[in-house]
Amino acid sequence: MRCPFCGTQDTKVVDSRLSGGGEAVRRRRVCQACGERFTTYETAELHPPRVVKRDGSREPFDEDKLRGGLLRALEKRPVPMERVEESINRIKRLLRATGEREVESRLIGEWVMEELRALDQVAYVRFASVYRSFQDVAAFREEIERLERGIAPDRRQLKLLDDDD
Repeated sequence: MRCPFCGTQDTKVVDSRLSGGGEAVRRRRVCQACGERFTTYETAELHPPRVVKRDGSREPFDEDKLRGGLLRALEKRPVPMERVEESINRIKRLLRATGEREVESRLIGEWVMEELRALDQVAYVRFASVYRSFQDVAAFREEIERLERGIAPDRRQLKLLDDDD
């Protein structure tokens, strides 16, 4: 590792520990030439899958777009930013855990709704109203009643096996 102060490559690790919830390694280093100390962070460089939109187009996963959607739904709601970041990290872990090269945007939307449901019910209904294209007040009422009863939102189950067996 090159020293940011004097530019020499002769540095030594004096301490290592996990950081960022185990997602990174924090290393304290000392330069053997000038004696300055500095910190580096090591993370795995993983390429998230591409997102397949409803219209069939594909685009790279954009964490900022995910964050923007969550923050728009949570606007003026009493949810700390730390909890929002935790939700984003959970969604990113789920995305990586699929092991797929492409993931449908619908699946990411469902994950976002699950996170919002746990974070703030008002934000959940806001997001669901746009995501599910509520057409009238009855759709809002139905979703709110489902939320109050603690019933999970309707999910379209993918058919994995034929019914012929």
